Amino acid sequence: MSIADALARASAKPAGKRPYFLQPETERVLAITMAIAQELAVTRTRMDTLERILKAKGQLDADEIERFVPSANAAQERALWTQEYLTRILRIVQQEAEAIPATLQGDLASEEVAKELLETTEP
Repeated sequence: MSIADALARASAKPAGKRPYFLQPETERVLAITMAIAQELAVTRTRMDTLERILKAKGQLDADEIERFVPSANAAQERALWTQEYLTRILRIVQQEAEAIPATLQGDLASEEVAKELLETTEP
């Protein structure tokens, strides 16, 4: 998978304008925080599983992890993962930036469409 493909997949979004339930700034911080929390929880679970399996088989001691130095290929793979990760957790910021041209072109949020419909159907 190319970097461009990975970043495009990580930043996929639904159609339409994002609804906000709190202040937009609060939602932005909350979305980023929850994305990080989700990533951390998954990572922690997988890491714990791997360490327990390897220790149970006698193939790992804790010091080995601390002394590990990745190969150039592994470092490159980690760098790609980091870029994908940052794209996922900052997705809300990217989507808001992408929505600015749509707003300038006159695209309406669903709330605005509903308001207009109510105004035109009222006697």
